[in-house]
Amino acid sequence: MDAAATLRMHVLWFPDWPLRAALGSAPPHPPTALVHGGVVTACTESARALGVRVGQRRRLAQGRAPSLRMLPHDPAQDERAFLPVLRLIEEHAPGAHLLRPGLAALRSRGISRYHDGEEGAAAALRRILAEAGYPEVRIGVADGMFTAELAARAAAAAGTDAENADAAGDGPAGWAVIPPGQAQAFLAPLPLQVLNEPELADLLRRLGIATLGEFAALDALSVRSRFGEHGARLHALARGADSRPLTPRPPDPQLAREIAFETPLGQSDQIAFAVRQTADAVMLALADASAVCTEVRIDLTDDDGAVFSRTWLHPTCFDAGDLVDRVRWQLESLVTETPDEADAAHAFRGIVGVRIAPVAVDDAAHHQPGLFGSGTDERLHHAVSRVQTMLGHRGVATASVAGGRLLADRQVLTPWGERPVVERDPAQPWPGSLPDPLPAEVFTPLRPVRVSGTGGQEIAIGARGELSCPPALIDDSEVIGWAGPWPVREHRWDAERSRTGHRFQLLDARHRAWLVLHSEGAWWAEGRYR
Repeated sequence: MDAAATLRMHVLWFPDWPLRAALGSAPPHPPTALVHGGVVTACTESARALGVRVGQRRRLAQGRAPSLRMLPHDPAQDERAFLPVLRLIEEHAPGAHLLRPGLAALRSRGISRYHDGEEGAAAALRRILAEAGYPEVRIGVADGMFTAELAARAAAAAGTDAENADAAGDGPAGWAVIPPGQAQAFLAPLPLQVLNEPELADLLRRLGIATLGEFAALDALSVRSRFGEHGARLHALARGADSRPLTPRPPDPQLAREIAFETPLGQSDQIAFAVRQTADAVMLALADASAVCTEVRIDLTDDDGAVFSRTWLHPTCFDAGDLVDRVRWQLESLVTETPDEADAAHAFRGIVGVRIAPVAVDDAAHHQPGLFGSGTDERLHHAVSRVQTMLGHRGVATASVAGGRLLADRQVLTPWGERPVVERDPAQPWPGSLPDPLPAEVFTPLRPVRVSGTGGQEIAIGARGELSCPPALIDDSEVIGWAGPWPVREHRWDAERSRTGHRFQLLDARHRAWLVLHSEGAWWAEGRYR
């Protein structure tokens, strides 16, 4: 696995958090268990020493430990009690993500830079939380959230010895750091039960597979075909390839800013100029929170009270100029028909208010420029953004590959900064689609061409793909080589969407290779090879 493909993560685990929330104090605790629906959902370490286990029926747990204290489990109380902890973490490491009460994650990059390394960051976080009354916290650092959580649990398992060593000055206590690229080696000896999939673990055990390392050694394609996408996902976790993105923390509602106009404004330049101070105010609020905005929602209110909302994404993070550009582009999308075409690009219904609300924010430390200047990606982004500002929102686009049979169907162009939306999965089978290598130039829409036989003879294609004569000319160029035909048939059950045709590859006398399509008696060029 390429370690660079997986985010380095700090995961903070608070053992037995539901009990901490219910009892209101740090461990150790007397034998206590939380019960929901007659089943033990959490128990203290002292109760586990007496044989009580999570998942036991209430009567069995009481039989194991007659002195066991039982309390009802309230998940809402777990969340309420953990919110102050999460806020404390965010004060020192913005961008913390709540996985569940008692478990939080954050990207390692920003806080590790500040504390001179991943171990320094783990030590600082543990010291801060211990001083605040949470000495039981354990921290794991690894590639991906799954491995980092198991590293935190491993730190807890060795916590007592590590703390003694730390007290003597011999080593760290309360955290475990798995070096980059070593996730699979760390996971290999662990039992399958850590995947928290009892049915899969039982099936694999009957097949002679007991550890994550043995599971990871299986062929990925075989696992996918046998266990489906969910099994493939678990197999990736066993290999240390946890590619789950860290969900951005929800923004503070106080980050939103709005402006109201006494008189409705009807030109995009006027409104863009008026919202510049509002955009600056949003950026100042983000700066005060040590955050940046990666997704924003802009609400435009017209003089009839209608609200036009749109969410905008950014490949890195917004600045004030980017926000103003998005307001202008959104206004231009509301353009209505006017008698004067010269003003059509700037005239629309009067706008009486604009609201800019961050939807997703991230820690500002993750977006700081390098010590010796911005890298290639940052310079490219700024250059492309300037071009997009001059050409408009759709003036610069990025390409994605989608599923389909025709080349024009397989390319999806998305405006720079937006999230690509691929409606047709390219991984699905597409009978009749063209295999690699694909043409370097794709014509959208299809370009009409003339393909004929010797002397301009029309080429007819029979039901079985037989040709009345071989291709000899494409437009005015001689065809010196050709291959095909390959049938293309789509939506035969739908008369309106049905499309049939035959593909050919042609090489003309100027050594230009063409991909052409014959459909409904006409010839079209789909693309050209370079």
